[in-house]
Amino acid sequence: MASDVNEITMKYEEDGQLVVKELDKEILSKGAWATILFKYQQWDAKKEEYGPHRYSIRRYRKMNNEYRQQSKFTISSKEQATKILNALQKWVEED
Repeated sequence: MASDVNEITMKYEEDGQLVVKELDKEILSKGAWATILFKYQQWDAKKEEYGPHRYSIRRYRKMNNEYRQQSKFTISSKEQATKILNALQKWVEED
């Protein structure tokens, strides 16, 4: 586990294969609770290639000097990401 928020990653390897390839991340908040937005791709073993870009928002809690994942929300498609963006943009403009 990571002791620094900047070290947190979604990258995941299994049997020498990079299964989850982290493409980018934005740290949305730091501290005892950290929130990170990730852009990633997942390996599709049947097609032997990485799938489409995906996005995930994850919350981490620092306990005993280590960040541990507490919750996550995966944005399942570009369409869903666009809907979230549009809703947030509308709400921010209204405020």
